[in-house]
Amino acid sequence: MRIVAGKFRSKKLHTPEGDEIRPTSDRVRESLFNILANHFGPAFHEVRVLDLFAGTGALGLEALSRGAEHACFVDTGVEARALLRENIQDFGVAGQARMLRRDATDLGQVQRIPPCNLVFLDPPYNQGLGEKAIKAALDGGWVAEDAIIVWEESKSAELTIPEELTELDRRNYGDTQILILQR
Repeated sequence: MRIVAGKFRSKKLHTPEGDEIRPTSDRVRESLFNILANHFGPAFHEVRVLDLFAGTGALGLEALSRGAEHACFVDTGVEARALLRENIQDFGVAGQARMLRRDATDLGQVQRIPPCNLVFLDPPYNQGLGEKAIKAALDGGWVAEDAIIVWEESKSAELTIPEELTELDRRNYGDTQILILQR
């Protein structure tokens, strides 16, 4: 797996040995970021990212590569945090990245970072964790007004979108569906 575009284009990501972590494929990330560029512009100027269930950090690192100013990565997994740490170090973005060992479904109140205007949500498929994580992020003040939320889930999953969010787009890629929502 590699970064698709921006200043880290073609830079290889540290990836998991097993299948417990499911990174977003290069093809899906490329399509997704083409869609997001229509909203944020190609330079991702003033974008603050919240990457929930971050895994390798591929989504947040892709945003940093394209010009985002900050990314906050949230994951509880030991392997995920180790991969994230390696990727953040190898990419030289420690000053722009924050890694939190928290349960994405129980974030609590945001502290010491401004609310994020781009949220990536890539929970384990078919476990109903996406709805809980979105609620936790909204309730805790992690999500800025007018923020874009990108929710990746199994194509077969029935998703409940919170009332305060509007669906802008929905795409299917193989067995994956991507919802793009706005607060």
